Amino acid sequence: MEAKPFKGVGSGVYEIVKRYDSDTYRAIYAVKIGETVYVLHAFQKKSKRGIKTPQADVDLIKQRYKDAQEREKQP
Repeated sequence: MEAKPFKGVGSGVYEIVKRYDSDTYRAIYAVKIGETVYVLHAFQKKSKRGIKTPQADVDLIKQRYKDAQEREKQP
């Protein structure tokens, strides 16, 4: 299993893709923000058309990344 950069969200955000039987699962995580590793989203990819992550999932990942960054700024 290999991690690859998940583009369009932010620096240090990676994606792990795992295929099991005929299903595909993805986990999107930020390697490290402050002292914490955040899992931003994990899901089963449902679409059989192409490899692109659905926009609703991308929007959720972006929001969670932003929330994680804000959380780390708090004392």
